[in-house]
Amino acid sequence: MDDATLVKECVKGNAKAQHMLFERFSRKMLGVCLRYSKKLEEAEDVLQDGFIKVFSNLKDFTNEGSLEGWIRRIMVNTALDAIRKNTKFLKDISIDAVDFQIGNNDYTIEKMNAEDLLSLINSMPEGYKVVFNMYAIEGYKHNDIATTLGISESTSKSQYLRAKAYLRAKLELISHER
Repeated sequence: MDDATLVKECVKGNAKAQHMLFERFSRKMLGVCLRYSKKLEEAEDVLQDGFIKVFSNLKDFTNEGSLEGWIRRIMVNTALDAIRKNTKFLKDISIDAVDFQIGNNDYTIEKMNAEDLLSLINSMPEGYKVVFNMYAIEGYKHNDIATTLGISESTSKSQYLRAKAYLRAKLELISHER
């Protein structure tokens, strides 16, 4: 069943179509939720809340763009809502306050599997992780991140730069251990 037909059937209330939609996208969206959550249980809660929003708003999906992209955006926003509810994680920090650690080992990342990389990202402080995910993985611009999170654009940039420095330092440690 193609996405347009699947959406029509889900909006009609067809339980099989709704189950099919969930099955088609839940694994990939759980991966999205995991990037914003500290634990699997939190990610599963976000996934569940996100799919509730997906099914509630499916009638508004216009088939302009991919269904997967539309669902991903809902999952990211749901994860950000959960973070905002649970913590104040970002402070205004001048971009000049960022320390850079330059180090490059091309082979370290190639040897890592996705699970190891996800673990590294999840070990970041919350503010770094959220901005890193939004900018580097989801493709948001810093002004959009600032608006979405209610922070300044310079804070978004500094959090991203700190996240990169954090990851570089961790990758350098890993490369020295190998």
